[in-house]
Amino acid sequence: MTKKPLIISTDPGIDDAVAITISLFAPELDVKLIAATWGNVALEKTLNNALKLETFLHTKVPVVGGAKMPLLRPAIDASDIHGKSGMDGYDFPKADRGLLKSGLAAAAIHEVVTNSDEKVILMQIGPATDFALYFRQFPEDLDKIEKLVIMGGAIGRGNWGPYGEYNVAGDPEAAQIVFTSGLKIYLAPLELGQQAYVTNATMQRVQKLGRVGNMLYSILTNLHDETKDNGREIYDALAAGMLLKPQMYTFKPAYVTVDTKSSATYGASVIDFDHFFGKSANVNVGVKIKQKVFADWFVDAISRADK
Repeated sequence: MTKKPLIISTDPGIDDAVAITISLFAPELDVKLIAATWGNVALEKTLNNALKLETFLHTKVPVVGGAKMPLLRPAIDASDIHGKSGMDGYDFPKADRGLLKSGLAAAAIHEVVTNSDEKVILMQIGPATDFALYFRQFPEDLDKIEKLVIMGGAIGRGNWGPYGEYNVAGDPEAAQIVFTSGLKIYLAPLELGQQAYVTNATMQRVQKLGRVGNMLYSILTNLHDETKDNGREIYDALAAGMLLKPQMYTFKPAYVTVDTKSSATYGASVIDFDHFFGKSANVNVGVKIKQKVFADWFVDAISRADK
């Protein structure tokens, strides 16, 4: 099996940890670089979380520090959801700083893409800041990228303001750069995560897998958000699923833009399925997921880390 080279931009983050773990142990993927950006918590914490997660998993993918703040606006924070560290709920080992790659994220991403013999896949499961900076700094690389999968945006109501979703609303200008990059983009919006609900019984299956399953169960059940029957809505892992089992999803093409002007809806992702703006579709939006198939895949994908 030929593994596809992958670069992950992430802000760990509890749900990020799940997506990273699945990606690191997927036989179809070869994770070349993890770029930790500001996001759920400050960069120093997301960077440490990426390193300590890899230390726990005994993986050796280089980690590079990304942006400390959005392009134009002040940073927002989700520590009320993910805990003070950003990845509360488990006693991780001390981070192996030997995995830390020096330099800026954009340059490190460029190095991986330039040295790859085949087109590289990008996964964005945090704010778009680092990929936006990379696209602006190295536009010649765009032809060397196969596709970009994103968890972010909302078709309707948001979780950061009435219409804003956290990852997009955190850096709207960066998100707009990414959505208009011309890349083949697959998007998992907020509504898809609400459909990809895993029950308490599924969570118990994860817990019983082994040390990795128990770790992920511990941090997932420590998320301070609204849940149903102690189950969990799954978000960032949807991006990994789009690479590993795309047949779970129903996609619908749309023109996606971001409101960077209005005071009331600043940061909202505007998803036009019906050609109201007269613009060609630039994103394949996930609108439906087979929930039972997803739940079984979710457990199986995590189980690979415990084998």
